[in-house]
Amino acid sequence: MPGGRLTQQERQQIALGLADGLAYAEIARRLERPTSTVTREVMRNGGPTAYRADLAHRATEHRARRRRKTASRNPGTPPQAHGRDAEAVREYEELFTTVFMQSGLPKMTARVLAGLYTTDAGSLTASELAEGLRISPASVSKAVAFLESQGLIRRERDERRRERYIVDDDVMYQSMMASARAAAHLGEVARQGVGILGPDTPAAARLENIARFIDFVSESIARAADQAREILHTKPGTTSDSPA
Repeated sequence: MPGGRLTQQERQQIALGLADGLAYAEIARRLERPTSTVTREVMRNGGPTAYRADLAHRATEHRARRRRKTASRNPGTPPQAHGRDAEAVREYEELFTTVFMQSGLPKMTARVLAGLYTTDAGSLTASELAEGLRISPASVSKAVAFLESQGLIRRERDERRRERYIVDDDVMYQSMMASARAAAHLGEVARQGVGILGPDTPAAARLENIARFIDFVSESIARAADQAREILHTKPGTTSDSPA
């Protein structure tokens, strides 16, 4: 199985595979590469509909040159915790950022959310985010304000009275429930139009179908979130080995 970085020829094969509608796993099999390698390559370079082999190759070379310059300026970079591969972690954070961007988040906001998701602590202060992502405090402030408004993170003060931005199981639950409520509200608005446009008109029939669809989806999301929280959410301090 080949190792190392993808070649330009391999990137061209990926582009052809995407154009033919092949799954990532099939493209990876033909290249004799891990599926994760192909997935990461595509997602960090525009996604399946915008991937271009030549642009992806130039972007990769540019990132490699930039990393070499950064390494030469910072030869004493501390090692990753738990013996992690620093390059693999960085690439994974880029992939996570790209996925968030494709879901509609601005780039800086996506970077902040990816940074929070991949920290062991599950929380960071504004200064820690700014330092770790090498962005300005103003950029952090704007990103976390948006993320908090969407229910994707929450904030609390630590023992030193510093605000910490947190992602945990409950944040994900609350975010899902907020999505369900937003969907349900859209269904309510659609159903209001039935009476206004007349119950026997094509427009009203369309709105009623939309409302029914949204009702089903929003109720399913809320029910699934409740079930997942009950089954999967492990609360700290509940093990039998905990000290009295």
